[in-house]
Amino acid sequence: MTHLWVRAEERHNEQRVGLTPQGAAELLRAGFSVTVENSTQRAMPMDGFVAAGCATAAEGSWRQAPEDAIIFGLKELPEDGTPLTHRHIMFGHAYKGQPAGQELLRRFRAGGGTLYDLEYLVDEAGRRVAAFGYWAGYAGAAVALKCWAAQQRGTICGPVGVQDSAAHLQLDLQSELVAIGAQRPTAIVIGALGRVGTGASDLCRAMGVPVTKWDMAETAHGGPFPEVLAHDIFLNCILARPGTPVFVPASAKTAPRRLGVIGDIACDPTSDFSPIKIYDRVTDWHDPALRVHDTPPLDVTAIDNLPSMLPVESSEDYADQLLPSLRTLDDLSTGVWGRAKAEFARHSAALG
Repeated sequence: MTHLWVRAEERHNEQRVGLTPQGAAELLRAGFSVTVENSTQRAMPMDGFVAAGCATAAEGSWRQAPEDAIIFGLKELPEDGTPLTHRHIMFGHAYKGQPAGQELLRRFRAGGGTLYDLEYLVDEAGRRVAAFGYWAGYAGAAVALKCWAAQQRGTICGPVGVQDSAAHLQLDLQSELVAIGAQRPTAIVIGALGRVGTGASDLCRAMGVPVTKWDMAETAHGGPFPEVLAHDIFLNCILARPGTPVFVPASAKTAPRRLGVIGDIACDPTSDFSPIKIYDRVTDWHDPALRVHDTPPLDVTAIDNLPSMLPVESSEDYADQLLPSLRTLDDLSTGVWGRAKAEFARHSAALG
């Protein structure tokens, strides 16, 4: 019997989950065993999982789970250096040269476990089968607008937090923009045709922000891209990968520009392929804006768990996308799981 163990997230402000009670019930009916850890922060109450028939376990007890259990979480594991013996489904952020990712792979090698990276669950055409992209774009655009509003007040954006719903987020942001009384900023979205770009564009449109939408056709010439500097806000919605052009070079800090806020929603500053060369670390919920230049101000916001600002909506959306793949967990050698394991094996073999 395939045993799926849904762990509690251990990262602060991470309330999402990749499986809903309804999805768990489907897996149980299909003959799977499902264990769900208790959680002090998960947005979906435990009652729903219990009613679906899931077994329960203490928060963080995945470390002692049966060896055949497949551990399912979203964000990173605590960086304690311990060997990882289980098969893990999660976002590893380990295949683009990230230092922390390399250490994660070494932990898997030491313990004999396997990483099935959620970012690399792809279909036969190489397209991801599930992504939080829409809500990452939506929330990322909202944070960028908050950073811009703070600049108009002569300050740097303060803490952001979880919202009950997208409607609540819109009301909160609208009141902030109205209080400023300034004309709405202009925004350029690169990657506008994808999930992330669509979410970012939808939020901007809801806030009355004019949007220039760019995708592959507009960036194919490889740069430079002076149009980015001619907008108030730049929203990067393209994942860093080999061949990605540089949209914002280091020289942009001191170049003549209208640009005041960069929302790096793809958020991969430590990658060798990052298209934004003016910052080198992520920001967080407490300090969402990193000021990289003072006069005129230029802020970067790059929060790497943006969809958790809207944990219920983003979890439901993602879980619905992922469920068809979870139904095939009884055969890890083929399909999306076989491809993910091959990716893990390739990168593990390249470790120094």
